[in-house]
Parts: sequence; C-alpha cells; structure tokens
Amino acid sequence: MFDLQKPWPLGLDRKTWPFFLVGMVAILGLLGSIDVLASRGAIEWPDTWRAPFFFITDYGLSDWILIPSLVLMILLRLAMFPLKGTWRQASGELAAISSFIFVGVAVPGLITTVLKRLIGRGRPEEFETFGAFSFQNVVNDWTFQSFPSGHATTAIATAFVVGFMMPPLFPLLLAVGIVVSISRVPVGAHYPTDVFAGLIVGMLGAYLVRNLFARKGWLFTQLPDGRISMKPLEGLRRLVHRARA
Repeated sequence: MFDLQKPWPLGLDRKTWPFFLVGMVAILGLLGSIDVLASRGAIEWPDTWRAPFFFITDYGLSDWILIPSLVLMILLRLAMFPLKGTWRQASGELAAISSFIFVGVAVPGLITTVLKRLIGRGRPEEFETFGAFSFQNVVNDWTFQSFPSGHATTAIATAFVVGFMMPPLFPLLLAVGIVVSISRVPVGAHYPTDVFAGLIVGMLGAYLVRNLFARKGWLFTQLPDGRISMKPLEGLRRLVHRARA
C-alpha cells in the first residue's frame, strides 16, 4: 500500500493533489455524518470493552518520543567533539537519526496544535452542552481543541518516521498507530473526524520532514528517479563489524 521511498504517499504528486484534497474533504464529510453516533455509542460501551483503549491510548503522547530523542540528539552532538574517526562518524549518524525522529514527530504535532487552536472544536465531553459541531476559534482551552487529534498525529507520524529508516517495522507500527488513533473515540477524547484528520496530518507531516532532510542531504538522499533512500550508515556499520570480529 505504501512505497516508503516515494516522495509522497498514496500516489500524490503535483497533478493529483487537488483530487486528494477533494477526497479528504469528502471523507471528512462522510465521517461527520456519523460523528455523534460513533462517539456516543463508543462512550457508552461497557467499561470492560473500553479498558483496553484506555491502556493503549497514551502511546499517542508525544513526550515519550520527543524528550528522549531531543536528549540523545544533544548528547550525541556533544560527544562528537572529543571523538575521532569511526566513533565520531557513528556518533554523528546516531545524532542524525535522533534529530530526524524528533523533528519528524514534532513538526506534525506542531501543525496539529496550531490547527486545534485555530479551529477550536468542542470535544465530545462538551456534546451535551454545545453539540458535536461547536467552535471557539483561536481563544480556547483543552475542551475546545478537538480537531485534529494530537494522539493520532503522533502515533501515525511515529510509524512513518521509523518506517522510513526501518521499513520492516512499518506494518507493525502502522497497525499500532491506527489502533491508538481509533482508541481516542471510545475514551471520549475525540470524534472520528478528529482522528481521521490527525492521521492525515501525521502522515503528510512525516513525509514533509523526510523530504526536507533529503533535500538538505541529511540522513536521506534523493535518487535520480525521484525516490528517496536512507544513506548508508558507514560509521555504525564499521563499529558493528568490529564488534563481530
């Protein structure tokens, strides 16, 4: 379904972007027609049904990804100064990986945060008072920052960011990301449209960051046919070879 080396997912290019946008709007409209039914129905499930979703939903928190990756990025960059040769190169490669993970998750998250604030949609807990389509644009708090879902954005962005570097892990991480995204409905935090929008922002945001890194020659390179590939990690490869010798 996804060729992770292509510049954009789902066959997107300059010619197909308008059709993609129309399709996304159509899907949002379709989901919007069942927002209330799906949200209220899932919230009313028995506690035993909802419990697993509460357990997995926090995987979508960004802190557990952003904080370690930022700390590692800084420490590894600092470690490069006293190191030489292969160790210095390997430290730089690990720092680049940490940087990509941090930026690849942070940028989609930032986009989602801005959209949440600008749109100001009321969360499901506000349904009884304001309904499913109530908005407090720009000036709002957590209760009116429902669209898009930040957890969905983080979970899907993480799947793609790691998948770009380690493709065999992508199907598993994508499946986990989708489950985490869906969990936001039964835990009562979001409507289906919020989740879908988060999926799209997370996916496109991760591609945007990967493409920027490739353009700058950081960690990725763009091949003559336009596909994007991860650069060989020669420093790390040599260290692994030494450890095995």
